[in-house]
Amino acid sequence: MNSIEHCFLYGIVDLGYVKPTEVTEMTRKLVRGGIDLLQLRAKNRSLDEIRRLAQDMLLLTQPAGVPFILNDYPQLLSEVQAEGCHLGQADGSIERARQVAGRRVLVGRSTHSIAQAIAAEQEGADYIGFGPLFPTPTKPDATAVGLGDLRKLHARISIPIFCIGGIKESNFRKVSDAGAERICVVSDLLTAPDPIAKVRAIKADL
Repeated sequence: MNSIEHCFLYGIVDLGYVKPTEVTEMTRKLVRGGIDLLQLRAKNRSLDEIRRLAQDMLLLTQPAGVPFILNDYPQLLSEVQAEGCHLGQADGSIERARQVAGRRVLVGRSTHSIAQAIAAEQEGADYIGFGPLFPTPTKPDATAVGLGDLRKLHARISIPIFCIGGIKESNFRKVSDAGAERICVVSDLLTAPDPIAKVRAIKADL
């Protein structure tokens, strides 16, 4: 299994873009393209559906050594052998997530400022998401934080930082030049005519 330190391109299978019936095929394409880390984001879905989709995705991610992360729902980690979960700012403590999981798992935290990033590291997060860097249809109500703090952020934080929010193949170079070392891409992968080629194209520039 890839260690989080060796993951640079983070993909999210978001049911806002992908129908449940298409999750397995999208997962297959992202894994085949060479995604380093993959998350299932299934907002407002039943636990039974999330559990089923996660089990199907694990059949593809685990043989490929791709860590699989659930968005929220640490309680499912006692049943689903995902490598971890990802928490928002209001999703409870990292310590509690690990207790509920009942085993050693990765726990990431969404952050939107340097102060939140520092707090997440001090709390014991294995990695953070930082953003949204740009306006994004994935989270239309979120305020973009921009690129200005990226170098300062990387100087202050020692755990992996995945920049997220409106990042695409077309603007990745700008993000990289601003100091980003790792990125999370959502819509640009999920809406691509050829997700395999899109993953490979982005990874070629990482």
